[in-house]
Amino acid sequence: MRAVEFRDNELKLNKNYEKPTLAPNEAMVRIKYAGICNTDMELIKGYMGFNGILGHEFVGVVEDVNSDDKSLIGKRVVGEISAGCNNCEWCAKGLQRHCPNRKTIGIWRKDGCMADYINMPVETLFVVPDNLSDEEIVLVEPFAAALEILEQLHIKPMDRVVILGDGKLGLSIAFALSKIPCFLTMVGKHSDKLAIAEKENVDTVLFKDFKIEKEYDVVIEATGSVNGFETALALTKPRGVLVLKSTVAADKPLNLAPVVIDEITVLGSRCGQFKPAINYLSKNKMGIKSMVSKIFKADDALDAFEYAKQKGVLKVLIDFS
Repeated sequence: MRAVEFRDNELKLNKNYEKPTLAPNEAMVRIKYAGICNTDMELIKGYMGFNGILGHEFVGVVEDVNSDDKSLIGKRVVGEISAGCNNCEWCAKGLQRHCPNRKTIGIWRKDGCMADYINMPVETLFVVPDNLSDEEIVLVEPFAAALEILEQLHIKPMDRVVILGDGKLGLSIAFALSKIPCFLTMVGKHSDKLAIAEKENVDTVLFKDFKIEKEYDVVIEATGSVNGFETALALTKPRGVLVLKSTVAADKPLNLAPVVIDEITVLGSRCGQFKPAINYLSKNKMGIKSMVSKIFKADDALDAFEYAKQKGVLKVLIDFS
């Protein structure tokens, strides 16, 4: 089968990668679309020392199931990126993404989805509603990460909320929060990207025109910048909440005194659950597909990665159908 493989510091399209075999309670998924994520871009720079098939965002069709229940065969599905051991306190709480023995597709201990096929544990797969297109549902992973904020934090109708950053992550958060009652503003550096959020009735402002004042109840940092935390801290009012979505590691010193002085709650927020995210997307019509910048055929996957590196590009998809 075809597979986008990163091995020994080389990214290549392997057209003779061995098709995976099914373990008990696994399904064989034929990939339709796979998305390129910022994490994939970091992995090909050496992050985590990954070797194998890249990719963790996909939509596909189940072709086989290694269990007595064959009801998933023929169904269009998406899949959680992490599979837990199902034998620890985190898995018992439904938080497999924190399982110390987890496997994360295309990132840690398991081949990813940028291939013609992927084998997935049945319990990690979710059937896609008919009213969601492939281009929309392939974005469910970053959308679920955005929606995780609402699982962790109750945003009240009178809260002033600001999203810092207008990239893929920031826009996913704008989509997730655009349907809840609050005073929502998005700050970024690109008019074309901010225009996507404006179509969802989100107030936007260019960073160069934005006034830094401590007047926000909730500040969501999604800039991907080492300076993002300091800017977010300068915007968070006393007893406000600063939500950290970026995972940029900084080696510069940080002044954390304002966290104590203003009694600010700093909330780390990472991955989210697929089931509520799928339900949310299905019931709330939104233009999330506008985040897709371009779709490449699988045979042009290496060109897709080069395109994804370009400034201003949002989501790039690889078509394996």
